[in-house]
Amino acid sequence: MLPTPCHVIGDVHLGVASPDAERALLRLLRAVPEDARSLVIMGDLFDFWFAWRHAMPRIGFRVLAALADLHDAGIPVLWIGGNHDCWGGDALERETGAIYTLDPWRGQIGRWDALLAHGDGLREIEDAAYRRLRTVLRHPWSITAFSWLHPNLATSIAARSSHTSRKARARDGGAGLLAVGTQSLNLPDGPQLVLHGHSHVPAVKSAGRGVYGNAGAWYLDQQFLRIEDDAITLRQWMPDGSHSVLERVANPALRDER
Repeated sequence: MLPTPCHVIGDVHLGVASPDAERALLRLLRAVPEDARSLVIMGDLFDFWFAWRHAMPRIGFRVLAALADLHDAGIPVLWIGGNHDCWGGDALERETGAIYTLDPWRGQIGRWDALLAHGDGLREIEDAAYRRLRTVLRHPWSITAFSWLHPNLATSIAARSSHTSRKARARDGGAGLLAVGTQSLNLPDGPQLVLHGHSHVPAVKSAGRGVYGNAGAWYLDQQFLRIEDDAITLRQWMPDGSHSVLERVANPALRDER
């Protein structure tokens, strides 16, 4: 169980994110102990991440340190791996103390029964070819072969091959993942809340028998989700460290209890 208030960020893409976006993220992370009780990363914190045995990418080291500080302060961090930061979860866990998973996560966030997934490969038809490619890229043999490359060369190859998947928002405006989430929310034993990343389209709305949310892409908007027991809000981070509410949806389970 993750306690509330819970801040949810997604698709930061450190490495291509602007210095201002990274600085804003650091300010948010450093404010978490005073403003929230848990943190969720919805994947693609890095534009590219790989855990070599004796080396690690230099991009984002201050962010990793800030996550480790949250762990040391007793703030639980859940990291849902994305398609850009899926190689090296055990190293990320050791360095930050976060709980890292590539699988969908189902559990309680305060009073919400939640289902979290990055979102890559979830659309049945549109993502069929990608799912086959993902099986190859995440195979242990592929990971071992990639680890033999020098980090400079490997990073250059990864940057050239992945630019199309993070340069813009989903062409369907997030409708495909919303449909996937709505299916889960309509199941008899489905969750009350479904969260995705990946599409880069921020959203929080009633869907099916619950609520669907997406934190969007931090590197584009500096927006995030805040989950409280009674509601979930989409918020805009401001340069002065404050945040304004853009959208709010109440917890339907609590509404039904009244």
